[in-house]
This record gives sequence, structure tokens and C-alpha cells, in this order.
Amino acid sequence: MIRVNHLSKVYGEFVAVSDVSFSADKGEVVGFLGPNGAGKTTTIRMLSTYMPPTSGVAEVAGFDVVTQSEQVRRSIGYLPENPPLYGEMMVVEYLKFVATIKGVSSQRLPEALDRVLQQCGLADVRRKLCSHLSRGYRQRVGLAQAIIHDPAVVILDEPTSGLDPKQIIQIRELIGSLAEGRTVILSTHILPEVTMVCSKVVIINQGRTVLEEQLSSLPSGRSLEEIFIDCVTRTRADGPPVGDQAA
Repeated sequence: MIRVNHLSKVYGEFVAVSDVSFSADKGEVVGFLGPNGAGKTTTIRMLSTYMPPTSGVAEVAGFDVVTQSEQVRRSIGYLPENPPLYGEMMVVEYLKFVATIKGVSSQRLPEALDRVLQQCGLADVRRKLCSHLSRGYRQRVGLAQAIIHDPAVVILDEPTSGLDPKQIIQIRELIGSLAEGRTVILSTHILPEVTMVCSKVVIINQGRTVLEEQLSSLPSGRSLEEIFIDCVTRTRADGPPVGDQAA
């Protein structure tokens, strides 16, 4: 569902992403990891067609992010770290608004609303203003808007940031359910989260892919934290800094 081959992004003399390659298949939840400045945010922006790559090829749901960007946008659901909510709107009003923007027909709208309200546990707050929701419920609404058009690919950027332990568990369970029939990319700094909800891990550092592996194939007896540190330390020793300062 996602194929990234030798993707790069360059700003003048600054190389934000350099030759990144990885893949993600239908039904997979892929943990997308890297230290600050690794190039994660830039890569996600290229996959979501927010910005074009300088070189390389990326396909999302079979569509090229450059030549078929409109089809890519229809095929993805995206949740940024801070959910894009309108505080003055009720939850159900906001979701109807987003569904309309994303091309959900009036005939499909009632079913789509019921589906996301139930899946994301929002039925009890559907008439509440978004501004009156807790951080946990705001994340749930963010997830609902990301999947209301039933996309083939879902991209989540730090979806549990700022949540309490109970809310984190609930959001992790939701993320696990999203993978049924979809591809999910989970960008996070929380490594235990990856081991709990992901089937595959991709680590980038200094703008380059340094590891792509199924979690089940990682060396036994070593934690993901140890593997992550080894990958990051090794690439820092191998070459000059490359990366996205905002990632």
C-alpha cells in the first residue's frame, strides 16, 4: 500500500531527507521512528502530498505522490500531533463537515458517521462542543476525522502525546483496530508504543533509512530501545549530519 524508493528532499544546500526507502503493506501497523531532526516530518509531508520530493518515487495506495496527488489525498487519513478541530462546532457537526470536504456522499454520510462514532467511542459526546472535550476525546475526534472517508492508508503523528495512561491505552486499542483492511503509519517517540501496536518498524536517522524490519524478526533478547540506540549511534559515526530540524 506504501512504496517509498530513494526519496529525497533538499532545500538549497540543506538535505532534509536523503535516499529513504521502505514499504508498508495492507494490514500492517508500521512504527516510523527516528530522533529529533531525523527527517520523519518531512517524509510524512511528502507521503501526504503536502510537499513534493526533490527526487525518488513514493506510491500510496498505488498512486504516485507527484503525478497522482489528488488520488493520494483521497486515499489517506491523516492525524497530526495536534488534531485540527474547530472548537465552536459540536463533534457530530465537525465530523459531517470533514466528511463533506473529503467527498463522502450524502447517501453514505449517516453510515460513515455511525461507524466512526462507534469505533472511536464518541457516541456519548457527539453533541458536545469540540472545545469542551478532554485531550483524550480530542484525539478520538482526530482519529474519527482521519478515517471517516474510509481511507486505505492512515498516517498518525504522535497520536498519544500528552495523554494520561488510561487514555494512552484506549488510543492504542483504537490504533490496533484501524489496521483491519488498512495500512497504518505510526510516527512516535514512544518506543514501547511501537512494540505494543506495530507489526513492523522503520527507523530513519540523518535523513536516511537505517532499519526496516518486522518486529518478530528483530534479535531476541534485545529491546527495541537498544536496537534504536545502536542504529542512531552507528549512523552518526558513519557520516555528517543530515536531517530535518523540524522532524
